[in-house]
Parts: sequence; C-alpha cells; structure tokens
Amino acid sequence: MEPSIYTLKLRDLLAFCVLSLLLLGVIMVQSAATNVNGDTGWQWNQRGARHLVYAMVAVVAFFLVGNIDYRWMARKFNSIWRNPLCWMFFAACFTCVIVLIPHIGLEVNGARRWLPLGFVQLQPSELAKWAVVLFLCYYLTQHADEIGDFFRGFLVMLIPVGFLCLLVVIQDFGTAALIGCCALTILLAGRVKWWHLAIIIPPAALAAFWFVHHEPYRWQRMTSFMDPWADPKGEGYHMIQSLLSFSTGGVFGKGLGNGIQKLGYLPEDTTDFIFAVICEELGLFGALLTVGLYLGILYIAWQIIRGAVEPFGRLMVFGIASMVALQATINIAVATVSVPTKGLSLPLVSAGGSGLVITCAALGLMYSVAKFGCVEEIEDPAGHARTGEKVETNPETDLVIPV
Repeated sequence: MEPSIYTLKLRDLLAFCVLSLLLLGVIMVQSAATNVNGDTGWQWNQRGARHLVYAMVAVVAFFLVGNIDYRWMARKFNSIWRNPLCWMFFAACFTCVIVLIPHIGLEVNGARRWLPLGFVQLQPSELAKWAVVLFLCYYLTQHADEIGDFFRGFLVMLIPVGFLCLLVVIQDFGTAALIGCCALTILLAGRVKWWHLAIIIPPAALAAFWFVHHEPYRWQRMTSFMDPWADPKGEGYHMIQSLLSFSTGGVFGKGLGNGIQKLGYLPEDTTDFIFAVICEELGLFGALLTVGLYLGILYIAWQIIRGAVEPFGRLMVFGIASMVALQATINIAVATVSVPTKGLSLPLVSAGGSGLVITCAALGLMYSVAKFGCVEEIEDPAGHARTGEKVETNPETDLVIPV
C-alpha cells in the first residue's frame, strides 16, 4: 500500500497568503490603535478587538465561498432576473443611491459613505467594486460575439458600469478611480477592440479631471502633493508624518508596539496609513513581507489562470487579482507619497468591517476556481487530484467536466 503524500495545492498557497495578511492586519491594527495609557504588556483595545472579530468573520466568508462551486455563475440564464450577478449589481446600485440620502447614509469627516446596519456599517462602494468585476467577467465571456459591435455590445456593457462609477464618485473619488482602472484591465484581458477603448478613455479622463477640479479639497490634495512642506500643518501634514514613519523605521524597525507616529501624529493610522506603521515598527523587513504576500497572491492567480479550464473562471481570477493588486499598490504609493492621497485602505490589512469581509469573499471565488475549475486540482470521487486531463463542456449545464 502506497503511503499517502499530501501535495500542496494552489488553493492552499492562496489560503496561506490571505490568512497571513489577515493575521498581519490584526497585529498591526491592535498596535496602531494602542495609545499611551500607563498600562504594560499587550492588552487588547477596543479597535483591535473589533478588527479581530471582523477578521474571523472574513476567514469564514473566505472558506465558505471558496468551497462553493463557482461554475453555477458561469451558466447562461434564460432571463436577466434569474442571474444572481445582475441582482448583485442592482443591489450595489441601490445601496450607492440610498447612502447619499441625508439621515440614511452615515456621514464621517464630511463624506457620506456608510450605511449603518446596527452591528456593522456597510460601505456600498466596496460592494460596487466587486459587482463591476463580476459583471464585466460574465458579460465578456457570455456575450463574446456581441462585444465586437460598439453600440449593441461594447457600449451596452459599459453603460451600467459607468452609471455605477458615477454613483460612487459623488462621495468617493478614490474608489471610483480604482473601479475604472480595474475595469480597463479586465476589458484589455477580455480582448475588446483597441479603437473602442480609444473612444471611451478620453471622455472618462475628462470626467475624472472635472470631478477632481470641481471639489476644492480634491484639487488641494493634488496641488499639495507637489510640495507637502508648503502647508505642513494642513494638507501636507499626512504626507510628512507618513514619510517620518518610513525614515525612523529603518531596516529592522523600532519593534512591534514601539512606534511613535501612531501616538496622535499620524492620522488614519489603522486604515489608510497602516503601511507606514508597519514600516516604522517592523522596518524594511515588514514592508518586504507585506509586499511579498501580495505578490504571492498575484503569482498564485497567474498559475490558476494558466490551469483554469473555462474562460469565465480565468477572467474572474484575473479581475479579482487585479482589484486587490491595484488597491494595494495605490495604498502603498499614497503612504510613500508617490501619488496624491486617495483614501483607499490596504486590502486585508487595514481596519475595516464590510470591506474586509467582502474582499475575503471575493478571494474565496479565486479559491473556488482553484478547487473546482483548475485542471491541476480536479479531483476524482476518491479525492485524489488528477493532472493533465482533457476537458469538455456539458451542453446541458454549460459546465466544464473532465473526460
């Protein structure tokens, strides 16, 4: 009898990277939220304990979604009303509308971005991000023959995406820009015609410029980025304090919990600028560890795409990985004062509630593709992985099955 040897699979590596980032986030949020209070030792504060609960819920969402066969979403539905992805898109639009209504949407620091649900605050822009990704992936794979027609295919697909971006940009320009950039990468991967993109990109860029220039605080962020020291106590304050975190952290950092900038100097230290706290306390080592885990997710996504047996799974993995990578890149670029402040969190690491859970659920879809739709990991009834199989599509269910 041959000994049973467990082979590390792509989904296991993905789970390792996701769980590592979540653990890093729990530790750093707890550390960043710790103030000088005369206590000694590691004691959980309210912000850290709350983030721990959210992280545990996010882990459940990741594995719950990851163990559901994603291929039911790739089927062709007879009616748009039977398509759950369309319902998700409608839900994103609805929540983005009602959050703008006074006395319904919760306004914090001058921005109305949250819906209070009692035990948690839902951020509709987080739901909108993933609704756009799944909608584009489904449309590009199920209506591939129509995409070549600009008016009846390409434009029909972009109208709802543009409408949702307009709803988001009213209160959250950074997330709207992120959605637009991610949508562009998905369109490129979906092999849309270049001249179609050449037509829509200039108007989109002009609209983005108008939204930035129309709001004085957004335009001030752009101008202060050019010279943060011109207004060190105003718009340049965040950037200067973030740079101080990097400069004082050095190679090995000051040690976990020993950071100084978090003690009232660095604003948004548990959310937008948590990467600066990581670099101050863990130094270059912490920065490389964080970036390495994100690169690990990208590498795993690439391997899943190479092994995926049907187009929807491949494009969905590409879209999910692109969204996570773009958001992480923008957040790190903001923390290092490489781009103007955008207000985006560091995915899986920054303190959050609904955004953390929804992001883990989206990564669970990537896990599902690795488990159910990747040639290297398709299992027989006995549970043994089989590799190098030929596959075909079942015409009755539109599912890809091994032959």
